[in-house]
Amino acid sequence: MSNDAPQSTTRTVAKLALLAVGMFGFGYALVPLYDKFCEVTGLGGRTGDAVAEIVDAPDSDRTVQVHFDSNVNSALDWEFKPVEKFMDVQPGRMYETTYIAHNRTNQTIVAAAVPSVAPGQASLYFNKTECFCFEKQLLGPGESREMPVRFFVDDHLPGKIDLITLSYIIYKNEDETERVAAVGP
Repeated sequence: MSNDAPQSTTRTVAKLALLAVGMFGFGYALVPLYDKFCEVTGLGGRTGDAVAEIVDAPDSDRTVQVHFDSNVNSALDWEFKPVEKFMDVQPGRMYETTYIAHNRTNQTIVAAAVPSVAPGQASLYFNKTECFCFEKQLLGPGESREMPVRFFVDDHLPGKIDLITLSYIIYKNEDETERVAAVGP
């Protein structure tokens, strides 16, 4: 029996370990890459971060209907809904709407909202300047809160898009809720 077998096995194990580390690193890098891809392309209905753009010239000849939607993750016992279901907007003009959240439990809960815009292409032209989704929301037992969203639709929105849906899903932030319960708000 030759001495090459243990060396061959050692090399194979080393290559497999290197492959496993490489696959882990690739998987770890996929999340930020996917987020950036969705932000750039508008796929997945994701909107970008807060926009500080000044809107000067609204397109008074065009109206786009914005539908406001809300969803609550099943692990969160909150009521969450928009004050208005629809709004007709002119591209290039600033608007504000409000969502209302109500904590139906007897404990303080921290939640986070994730926005989505449909159709996906419209997310490139839907700009929020103020949004409750930019920060975590803390509501005490039985507490309700109005949460504003300031937005505008860019006047470069393709003409074929005349309906945009702004949807939020709100979910419980377990780590923050546990931290708040341990140290208080």
